[in-house]
Amino acid sequence: MTATADAEAAANELMPLAEYLGSVLRRLRALPPLDLDLTQAHGNVLANDVLAPHPFPAFDQAAIDGFAARWEDLSGAGRVGSHPAFGRMEGGPRPVRLNVVGDLGAASWRPVRLSPGTCFSVAAGAPLPIGSDVVVPVHWTDQGMAAVEILHAPKRGSGVRRAGDEIQAGQVLAPAGAYVTPAMVATFAASGIGHVVVRPSPRVVVVATGDELVDVGRPSQPGQVVDANSHALTAAAVEAGALAYRIGICDDDPEGLRGLLEDQTLRADLIITTGGTGTGPGDMLRRVLSRPIPGRGAVEFTDVALCPGATLGFGTVGGEEVPVVCLPGEPGAALIGFEVLARPVVQLLAGAEPVFRPSVKAHLLETVSSPGGLREFRPAHVAERRGGGHTVQPLAGGPYTLSGLAEANGLLVLGERVTTAAAGSTVDVLLLDRRR
Repeated sequence: MTATADAEAAANELMPLAEYLGSVLRRLRALPPLDLDLTQAHGNVLANDVLAPHPFPAFDQAAIDGFAARWEDLSGAGRVGSHPAFGRMEGGPRPVRLNVVGDLGAASWRPVRLSPGTCFSVAAGAPLPIGSDVVVPVHWTDQGMAAVEILHAPKRGSGVRRAGDEIQAGQVLAPAGAYVTPAMVATFAASGIGHVVVRPSPRVVVVATGDELVDVGRPSQPGQVVDANSHALTAAAVEAGALAYRIGICDDDPEGLRGLLEDQTLRADLIITTGGTGTGPGDMLRRVLSRPIPGRGAVEFTDVALCPGATLGFGTVGGEEVPVVCLPGEPGAALIGFEVLARPVVQLLAGAEPVFRPSVKAHLLETVSSPGGLREFRPAHVAERRGGGHTVQPLAGGPYTLSGLAEANGLLVLGERVTTAAAGSTVDVLLLDRRR
């Protein structure tokens, strides 16, 4: 049997990624909802549909500065007219003269009524006089004060915002599962809503494990590895919408490791660990967490058909059964593991829909190879094509996944049956939504 055949046979013994993700996500539920005021709710996910209790605008109002009038009084403005014997006559516009009977600002509250041949000077946002159905822009007039000459007649309804024009009472302003954005906050407030029911942002604790780890700020020496993962995963959790806390480095001491994790259950909705998921002599995390202890939870480690990083762990710790996601120690594999497993878990706990990043079909610009039997997530740069569609340029993968991710705005996805993807073929790409 060839080396390639051996590798494919080994890969066939791994759990498919989709099956693994389904088994994990089915065990989780969104966090209990909270009632928060608008400023606190920003960035959280709505637990219920938000319905408008009132129309917006709440009353008929002027949309522009100008003169509120009756359209019937203006219908002749700007028309020179014609005569049966002479036909249409050329010349300047014929103005319409109206008496200005008052001024209305946005703070005006007393109802007023228009009489024929009159108008009100109004500011944008002012309540419309009863009987008015048009607001003439100031620059279409001679800007008179006691009386004003209208030089052009706008269309009926121009310059007017009717009650409920933008939002009707009972209308769905935002659906459950949507993130509360600044624009939503403005819409809710304008509709008279001061509080909304949301899912809280998950509290995520990140722990790096391993005797070999040293903190950042110095290059690693033989027998040492700089802890990049806990910093990167904390940032990734924040980007996913979590309140993330970096605990730092935990040595491979069994009692210390379990004690640290159980202590963190008091302030965590999710714990993410990195390192120690393999079966080597130094992989203490797997040996400690995979051993069931009554009332204290256990973690199951699974070999998944995933590249990079084949072994992932999921389970619970502590009496509160706080979920734990265990990611590999290699930095590129840890970040890919976060994208495919930890990020969907964060999104599910937050009540977001959907839990996965958006994907597109893209035209592959360069031929790439992929390990058979594994679903590979490879850093890539995605661009929009003129005329529609996308192109994708593969970036460094394999042992160089970390450097590739630093440039990537997408992840090229190559399925388990793909060993070569030819330039020009159509492939799936996850969009990472990097702000550049």
